[in-house]
Amino acid sequence: MGPGPGLAAALLALLLPVLASARGPGAAACEVSPSGRFDCGPERLLSRAGCEARGCCYSPGPGPRSGPGPPWCFFPRGYRSYRAENLTATESGFSARLRRQAAAFLPAAVDELRLELALETPARLRFTLRDAARPRYEVPLATPRVHGRASSTLYELQVSQEPFGLVVCRQSSGRVLLNTTVAPLIFTDQFLQISTSLPSHFISGLGEHLTPLFLDTAWTRVTLWNRDMAPAPHINLYGSHPFYLVMEDDGSAHGVFLLNSNAMDVLLQPSPALTWRTTGGILDFYIFLGPDPKSVVRQYLDVVGFPFMPPYWGLGFHLCRWGYSSTDITRQVVANMTAARFPLDVQWNDLDYADAKRDFTFNKKSFRDYPEMVRDFHSLGLRYIMIVDAGISSSGPPGTYKPYDEGLRRAVFIRNATGQPLVGKVWPGPTVFPDFTNPETHEWWHDMVKDFHDQVPFDGMWLDMNEPSNFVEGSQDGCPNNNLEHPPYVPGVFGGRLQAGTICASSQQYLSSHYNLHSLYGLSEAMASHSALLRVRGKRPFIISRSTFAGHGRYAGHWTGDVGSDWQQLYYSIPEVLLFNLFGVPLVGADICGFLGDTSEELCVRWTQLGAFYPFMRNHNDHGTRPQEPFAFSPPAQAAMRNALRLRYSLLPFLYTLFHRAHSAGQTVARPLFLEFPTDPNTWAVDRQLLWGGGLLITPVLEAGQTKVSGYFPAGTWYSLAGDSTIHSKGQWILLPAPLDTINVHVRAGHILPLQEPAFSTAQSRGKGMALVVALTPDGFARGELFWDDGDSWETFERGDYTELLFLASNDAVLSQLLRASAHLDGVLLEAVTVLGVTSPPRRVLANGAIVRDFSYRSDTQVLRVPVSLPMWEQFVISWS
Repeated sequence: MGPGPGLAAALLALLLPVLASARGPGAAACEVSPSGRFDCGPERLLSRAGCEARGCCYSPGPGPRSGPGPPWCFFPRGYRSYRAENLTATESGFSARLRRQAAAFLPAAVDELRLELALETPARLRFTLRDAARPRYEVPLATPRVHGRASSTLYELQVSQEPFGLVVCRQSSGRVLLNTTVAPLIFTDQFLQISTSLPSHFISGLGEHLTPLFLDTAWTRVTLWNRDMAPAPHINLYGSHPFYLVMEDDGSAHGVFLLNSNAMDVLLQPSPALTWRTTGGILDFYIFLGPDPKSVVRQYLDVVGFPFMPPYWGLGFHLCRWGYSSTDITRQVVANMTAARFPLDVQWNDLDYADAKRDFTFNKKSFRDYPEMVRDFHSLGLRYIMIVDAGISSSGPPGTYKPYDEGLRRAVFIRNATGQPLVGKVWPGPTVFPDFTNPETHEWWHDMVKDFHDQVPFDGMWLDMNEPSNFVEGSQDGCPNNNLEHPPYVPGVFGGRLQAGTICASSQQYLSSHYNLHSLYGLSEAMASHSALLRVRGKRPFIISRSTFAGHGRYAGHWTGDVGSDWQQLYYSIPEVLLFNLFGVPLVGADICGFLGDTSEELCVRWTQLGAFYPFMRNHNDHGTRPQEPFAFSPPAQAAMRNALRLRYSLLPFLYTLFHRAHSAGQTVARPLFLEFPTDPNTWAVDRQLLWGGGLLITPVLEAGQTKVSGYFPAGTWYSLAGDSTIHSKGQWILLPAPLDTINVHVRAGHILPLQEPAFSTAQSRGKGMALVVALTPDGFARGELFWDDGDSWETFERGDYTELLFLASNDAVLSQLLRASAHLDGVLLEAVTVLGVTSPPRRVLANGAIVRDFSYRSDTQVLRVPVSLPMWEQFVISWS
């Protein structure tokens, strides 16, 4: 049943008429401060005459016209666009008709729109603008279906009648979070634009770009259109995540997600304000009210999906390079890692393994014993992953290459304008591109994965070139000359055309044109691969993909692509990893030591130290460059890298528990400081440090030749993980010693971390003894948890097949509580408890009531160390007095 008439009347009263302008703008309507001007010539530069013909204001500025800065031609106040009519209450919220009131200056304007406002949850509002007369492309992403409307909300809504606009305020403070009346709504077939004010300059998100954590609002254009492009600033890269998070002045936060997959620009300006410009689809917005940034992220993930749970081995060390040109060389790399006593869990191969660079084949000469090699790795407790490119070789004679022959027969490839498979060119030469929006393609892909896995029992998939990348523009035959290839508005894509570096925008897929679906290619391939791996292996899929879209984290992880081996890229990897955690893709990392160009020993040591705290840790290298495996360096460098790797492996139980929290509750793994300390504005822009969860702060060295590093420590007590120093911070920057063999890691008071003795692989380490690090607050409290299962089986949490422990410290005691029991921890012993912040020397220590004689205490560092031997699968109490 719909709401009563009272609600509808109340909202109708919110229709605030705004005086619309006459045909030409009056002088007063043009008195807009430069920072608040919205561009009236988005698709081209206009002369004064051209500008005024649109009914806009013209005011030349001091700088060059085409550079960043206020537009010379801008909308006057009250510019007529759409008028809202027939606002009515619906089961989920409200709906209205919008009628266009003035001529549009771009072709194929839509005359009548349908507005739907859904009050989905107390903290989530959705509004959509669709063509009222005919259906348009919409992103095929499954989002929550909500019935009814939230009875009480954190937001208030106002609808401006003419010109149409929406205002969303925070109920508690009245702060305006969204105000689309600042500029006109434009809705044409291939150009949709809507603007909003922003309540602060602190805006983060809108990936994937090489960028600091917070974006620059001084006339910045952010372009989303997936592109194979070595990461450089101000360029659209491999993924599209049209979601942003804004920090408000009091530490509250809100988020906005535009569910649209077309090529788009997002423009930021210093008033501050933001303009979305997209080239198709509909306007489908979700607004998340938080009120804190952690809640914003979880509310976003409620819509796009919580992250998948990786297998435990996937959190170990991965090693790869392009140029391991035979099984002999690949085997030697593993042997060298073992001989140099470095942990390794997963060995990878780039395209070297393939026969003529074709997917699902292997070279019968240089990789003749490829299946045996993989089985041998398994017998050593290692896993194996190989690269899979999106393009399928199409040049072989019929009957010689099954993936192509079968794909043709089953019609799974993307088609050109004439209905034939579009032929591009990638590593194997001429290639066609599977259409992963077609259900038949998923079946064909599963069959190819299974055929290859029957020969080579690989453990995961590395999806590359899936933007999709193409070495010829569009196709081998070019592209048609039509409005999909040459739309009225082209966003700021690298190369200047949608087809640059990829396939024709007008090529046809099962669900729609590539023009609409392009940025979903990597996501759709990840979904097909996830399903295929699950069916073929029967265990948790492990997939790392270059191309991503909103919701990718449900199916796969991401690596940040072809980064250069330089210090700037080392720094940029931190905001990139943090942003992908906000996007719900926590399994993310950059190629350690850099991919393009020669690394240096110092850079590689520092990168390995930081990389030990990427959620996904892989060293990967280009062919023809200096070797950068850990064993390739001097003994002191190797020792520093070994320390970093052993540190990571000892923290894996903690890291795995964080991934469980991400998978089950929509949390982040690697976390920006502002997420944990939103009311301290000093943390907001910190992106040269990162947190693991809420309790571990990593402060890496990111510059050459430095043996000290400055880090921000939010107010509170922080203990070095080694237990040799304590920081009592008021919220301040602190200079830390950081010799080449050291990465600074601090535990936040109030947290308990579960650790495990490291080994050369997780297969060995999972059975070793565990330890707890207990970081007491000044009043003696701390808590932590451990999630543990077999590390590999599908949906252990969903099936209840896991152990969960809660650790609590208070009143001079640490205890464990078994929240859920299973056999998975059987045989694992707790062997040590380290308590940080014990202010007075204990005289007596008890473990489950028995006296512990060989505890140690240092009064200078206030660290109590208690050796024990207690079964982790039973509850325990350790006390001191």
